[in-house]
Amino acid sequence: MVEILGKSRTAVLPLAVVGLVLSLFPIVYLHVASVGELSPISHTISDYIFVDNGSGLLAVTALSLAAASVGLLVALVRSGLPRRGPVAVLIGLWAAGLTVATVFPTDPSGAPTSFSGAVHRYAGAVMFASLPLAGWLISRTFIASTTVRRFSVAAGVTSLAFMVSHVAVVYPGSGAVVLGLFERILFALLYCLLFAVASAVLRREVSS
Repeated sequence: MVEILGKSRTAVLPLAVVGLVLSLFPIVYLHVASVGELSPISHTISDYIFVDNGSGLLAVTALSLAAASVGLLVALVRSGLPRRGPVAVLIGLWAAGLTVATVFPTDPSGAPTSFSGAVHRYAGAVMFASLPLAGWLISRTFIASTTVRRFSVAAGVTSLAFMVSHVAVVYPGSGAVVLGLFERILFALLYCLLFAVASAVLRREVSS
């Protein structure tokens, strides 16, 4: 009976990892397909909605990533994480931010900020702040993982750099526009963080 319960507790974890992996395919395709059309240095990932099939593919990535993150949260809770604690709230905000940013797309470069563009921007700020902090709290209060902690700190620093890089967009001529580069580094670190958390949960379940 104990063995059956253990399997049921961890059944959601492989699904979350599969969701993380599958969410990568559309965004990688968009990067390859838009070479010469969008700059990975100056254009954000959200700008892929303006290329052929970009809106749908980007939505698949964002919503798959949100669903996988919720699945990972379920795995964390089944491993003993408090259901109503700050980590659950922060991961929920991350997933919600991804969803809201998908429903409210960004504005074209140089266009005035619309209601949708403003909501998209604030949703991005919430999600990019939430996940690094959630990872740091997991490593400090739930699963002692140096890897999770390092990716959390690196993602937090890069998230701050991404926010600061918007200055060159808001005030043209104040510096090089590199927010696309920082955002891509940030997403790479956030993916690594999510995979690191999944690995830490698996190790915890195996050892229990």
